[in-house]
Amino acid sequence: MAAAAWLCGLVSLLVVAAAAADGEWEPLIRMPTEERGDAAAPAAEDEVGTRWAVLVAGSSGYGNYRHQADVCHAYQILRKGGVKEENIVVFMYDDIAHNILNPRPGIIINHPKGENVYTGVPKDYTGDQVTTENFFAVLLGNKSAITGGSMPNLPYLYAGDFIKVLKKKHASNSYSKMVIYVEACESGSIFEGLMPQDLNIYVTTAANPVENSWGTYCPGMDPPPPPEYITCLGDLYSVSWMEDSQTHNLMKESIKDQYEVVKTRTSNSNKYKEGSHVMEYGDKTFKNEKLFLYQGFDPANANIANTLLWPGPKGAVNQRDADLLFMWQRYEQLNGGSEEKLRALREIKETVQHRKHLDSSIDFVGRLVFGFENGPKMLEAVRAPGQPLVDDWDCLKRMVRIFESQCGSLTQYGMKYMRAFANICNSGISETKMRESSISACGGYNPLAQGYSA
Repeated sequence: MAAAAWLCGLVSLLVVAAAAADGEWEPLIRMPTEERGDAAAPAAEDEVGTRWAVLVAGSSGYGNYRHQADVCHAYQILRKGGVKEENIVVFMYDDIAHNILNPRPGIIINHPKGENVYTGVPKDYTGDQVTTENFFAVLLGNKSAITGGSMPNLPYLYAGDFIKVLKKKHASNSYSKMVIYVEACESGSIFEGLMPQDLNIYVTTAANPVENSWGTYCPGMDPPPPPEYITCLGDLYSVSWMEDSQTHNLMKESIKDQYEVVKTRTSNSNKYKEGSHVMEYGDKTFKNEKLFLYQGFDPANANIANTLLWPGPKGAVNQRDADLLFMWQRYEQLNGGSEEKLRALREIKETVQHRKHLDSSIDFVGRLVFGFENGPKMLEAVRAPGQPLVDDWDCLKRMVRIFESQCGSLTQYGMKYMRAFANICNSGISETKMRESSISACGGYNPLAQGYSA
């Protein structure tokens, strides 16, 4: 049996690409749709083995439109490249295409002039089935572990657990090589100091361990989405690699070539204003391999000219501000004085208020555990390159739960404070001290409403 290649993607977006190894490889577990036919795909993998892909949009809600749009776009690229339909597993909440706020019902676009990328996207794991547990089970081929119930659904995916799964996958000898694309703020922290170089896995991330990633094609930016859209259509890193893939001959372009292109575009032409540092981790020995080995090859791209990328500057918005941008756009769109507009304003105020609460309470907890003068500095401390975010991942989860039990859900916004909790663990702060400090900082705050992040 020929080798098999893997492509994975996480969002916020993680995309993983891989190839299956010699010997029998159990097909990816799918639920609820099980097997699907593949009449449309060209026979593009006979000479390279079997390509597999797992695409994950780790968010929900219309304000996060861009994440599911990224995943749908990736699916279309892989299908046009000849990756078989039954070899692509898609995780997405699927609450965007038919959302009441979507100006084009049943349609998702990932570019201001883009086509509908929702067409034909399978419903493998949607709604409550989009969970970290199910994602891990699919990667490992563990059907008994498939459950309902968290990725947009809590708890969140933690780096330590993900790396363990990748090691277990490698030990099973069920793939030849794997390429992973990850779109998320501080996405480098998932792999920094943790990702081995001997798993035959190459990883690229949207940002380094300490910075935000960026949304793009947002209202009021250059280029903007069509005027009827009130949300960002894509993520800068994700659209950069996908637009590169669909406008180049992937039988000629290498992994390294694309990395350099995406690195430049995502950095805003190396200015890093409204941009981030694209990083790479893991096994870099096969970077000179051509992309078609993982993404397939679309014959229409044999002599293609770049028709999608916009000349000139690209506007972008900080990922953590993208949801507020959406809320304000929605508020301004509604009729003045309507009850719906008043509700939208209340939602904005509550969101901003909760963010301020998180900012102040985490700052206060830090001052209580480290001292009022040293607190902020200790919470923000960055470890030397090559060191993982935290030494004890179970401690990190426990500290997050203790804080949330007293101070409310971290939400997507509060994920930026994971380094603070990691530093609390790395400094040997006890759970008792953390609980006492959280109670002091947040005593009387309303109870947790969203569930625990850990």
